[in-house]
Amino acid sequence: MKKIVFTLALASLAIISCSKKEEAPEQPKTESNVMLEEPKTAQESATAGTPEEEGKKLVEGADCLSCHKVDAKLVGPSYQDVAAKYTDADIDHLAGKIIEGGKGVWGDIPMTPHAGLSQDNAKLMVKYILSLKK
Repeated sequence: MKKIVFTLALASLAIISCSKKEEAPEQPKTESNVMLEEPKTAQESATAGTPEEEGKKLVEGADCLSCHKVDAKLVGPSYQDVAAKYTDADIDHLAGKIIEGGKGVWGDIPMTPHAGLSQDNAKLMVKYILSLKK
């Protein structure tokens, strides 16, 4: 009796493992650093505010907060640390860094580029960050 049960179990296992399986369609692989769709500026929405408010909305709508915090280092520097290091004279430079990415100023971990972001929106983001100066 044990031999029959064992033989049936073994035969079932062989049939299941040899049967042709339908493969699920391959799922596209997603990356954590994929550039999200560019957030809309306040000029494009019904409510307009100061450049700093517009910049804050852009930062919150993008992937920035996955690496940066306002008051503490996460992967990248805190916004307050950036604001302490730079002035309004650096707005164009910092906007370019957001768009092109960079490495070396704050350590070895590179900032991913945000090539889909417009220069104007990047400047609004920088204005918001610089407004956090202590």
